[in-house]
Amino acid sequence: MIVGRPTAAERARTIAYGVAGGGLVAPGVQYSPVAAHVTDDAGRSLLLIPAESGIVSALSGEFDLPATLRISDVAPLPLADRIRGQVWLHGWLTELPREERRAAALLLAGLHPCPELLDLAEPAPAWTVLALEVGEVEISDGWSDGTVQPEEYAAARPDPFVAVEGGMLAHLDACHPGELAALLRGRLVPGVPAPAVRPLGLDRHGMWLRCLPATGPDGAVPEPFDVRVEFPGPVADLPGLRRAYRRLLAVGSDLRG
Repeated sequence: MIVGRPTAAERARTIAYGVAGGGLVAPGVQYSPVAAHVTDDAGRSLLLIPAESGIVSALSGEFDLPATLRISDVAPLPLADRIRGQVWLHGWLTELPREERRAAALLLAGLHPCPELLDLAEPAPAWTVLALEVGEVEISDGWSDGTVQPEEYAAARPDPFVAVEGGMLAHLDACHPGELAALLRGRLVPGVPAPAVRPLGLDRHGMWLRCLPATGPDGAVPEPFDVRVEFPGPVADLPGLRRAYRRLLAVGSDLRG
């Protein structure tokens, strides 16, 4: 594995973790937004779906149904272009047996504490849970485009900070814009105004920064660009993450001086 870069399988598992929104497509079925989804330890996607949706009707009489779950990774901060990556999980849908729905509801509730999950216990629920057994994975993000084999995907684990990333980025954006901008000083062309910098993404290996160049003297607005800043090494927990980004911010603070 390249230092500072999670594998494609890890990145796919991170996007599919359940924070990012998704939608289902299947042969002969209208596109179906997914109310909530989560990935279990084996890499299987559990999807909260209205019981009367077309995708559920298409499962009637079928042992399984080929389908694709498309997930778009959207940056937590308000930016002009917020799509950081996409994952397509191709596989086969089945409806979870009633005896498995309680465990699935508890897993979903960890990320999505929505009232629809309470309905699953009713005799004739308005919602159901589908399981997508993954057979092939495609990913497109800031690192690369590619495919992931199902065995790699199942064995990989999501980034440990995926559930707290939004709060961490909001803190960096609100409290440390100067230090973030200073981290890029050595990469800038002399005489070109420094861009405004906002945090775009964060993982155990480092950060992505969105750079917003200043308007030129001719009034032209250059295109934004993204820069990767790596930690000295991968971190495994929140104290380690705080130490890593504070070390970077201290470097940025020294560069400002």
